[in-house]
Amino acid sequence: MATPPRTSQPRRPSATPRTSTRPAPQASTPTRPGGLATRFKLEKAFKAESPNFYLLAGVTLFTVILGLIMVLSASAVDSFLQDGGFFSGFFKQAIAAFVALPLMLGISRLPLVFFRKWANIALFITIGLQLLVFTPLGVESGGNRNWLDVGIQFQPSEMIKLTIAVWLGVNLPAIIDRVGPYSFRIFGGIFPVYIAMFVVLLGQDLGTVIILFAIVLGCLAFSGVAGRMIGVPMVLGAVGVLFMALISPNRMARIMSFLNENCTDYTNACWQPLHGKWALANGGIFGVGLGQSKAKWSWLPAADNDYIFAIIGEELGMIGCLVVIALFVTLAVAFVRIIRQAQDPLVRIVTGGIMIWIVGQAFVNIGVVVGVLPVLGVPLPLLSSGGSALIMTLLAIGVVLSFTKDEKPIKRTRSRSQPRTQNRTKTPQARTRQPQSGRS
Repeated sequence: MATPPRTSQPRRPSATPRTSTRPAPQASTPTRPGGLATRFKLEKAFKAESPNFYLLAGVTLFTVILGLIMVLSASAVDSFLQDGGFFSGFFKQAIAAFVALPLMLGISRLPLVFFRKWANIALFITIGLQLLVFTPLGVESGGNRNWLDVGIQFQPSEMIKLTIAVWLGVNLPAIIDRVGPYSFRIFGGIFPVYIAMFVVLLGQDLGTVIILFAIVLGCLAFSGVAGRMIGVPMVLGAVGVLFMALISPNRMARIMSFLNENCTDYTNACWQPLHGKWALANGGIFGVGLGQSKAKWSWLPAADNDYIFAIIGEELGMIGCLVVIALFVTLAVAFVRIIRQAQDPLVRIVTGGIMIWIVGQAFVNIGVVVGVLPVLGVPLPLLSSGGSALIMTLLAIGVVLSFTKDEKPIKRTRSRSQPRTQNRTKTPQARTRQPQSGRS
């Protein structure tokens, strides 16, 4: 029997595309712990949205490294005289740096809400720690009682610098909104700050109190208050500093040696400032060489601390001094860039206060060494020896680094391709008459 021929029927289009054209699903490969995923997470965690992060962090790291080198050079002689080793002072500073740098990076990832939540508690905790210096745990050094010894020695007054700046950044905007930027009632709203400054003053550390006062003025200046709100506290603060100097024979001797150009008290008040100037003069332009200072051989007191700038000038010369000044100017530029791009008043106030603290204290220290200011006993930030000061300074920079995540680029009001004259005047354009329909 014959088989009937097949009739070709049109093939219906398939509702789904052919499997050959569909891309084959890729099997998800499990990621090994500690592999690429971990690296990507770390890169994402430390990815900054602004180049200000890299500018501030890079300059800070370079300054800390320079400080470790100079502390090693300046403290070697005193370390040998104290315990027979050249490196004990350097090791203490290096440990503080290795502890503080990871903490700085960790704080740089904190959100703004963290500082809003803990600002009040942190200020009162540091005030409580400062009060402990008047107990048997307190240690007196150089006539100031601002140290705690709990197995390790540290200065609570250095913590107060940071907590005051953050507290003002959190609370000042609300106070100004409530009483207005022209009302002196603003000063009544920052009463906890006065308590913090007073407990530091009880320890006879006038230099730290001056820095705290400058931080408060800096925070007020960047909060948007009227100019008179800053001028009045400056006058009152100057009167207070003069009063504290008059009641202290040691401070009066420092001031009189500063005012007297021909100071003859070489063995007491004039010893340190004169040997600091001689160290700078001995360095010349290029310096005598790293580690070759003569002043550090027990001629210059506090050679690794308050007067480390003199050792830098002697060993690295005027070139080294200019490098140090340029580093702090660059830090100031980084702070100002962050302030300009800030969207939150907390960021502006805290960054302004920390900038006045670090950069202002640096130039006060340099002014003391070169002889344009009397001896105040304030160290050079990031460079002088002192674990408490270094740790708190790096933590403060970490707080500012955390603000770079929320900043936005400044919008330009004029595009680069647009002519400059078009922004100044608008050329009137002639109105074109539309032809009316229906008329020939």
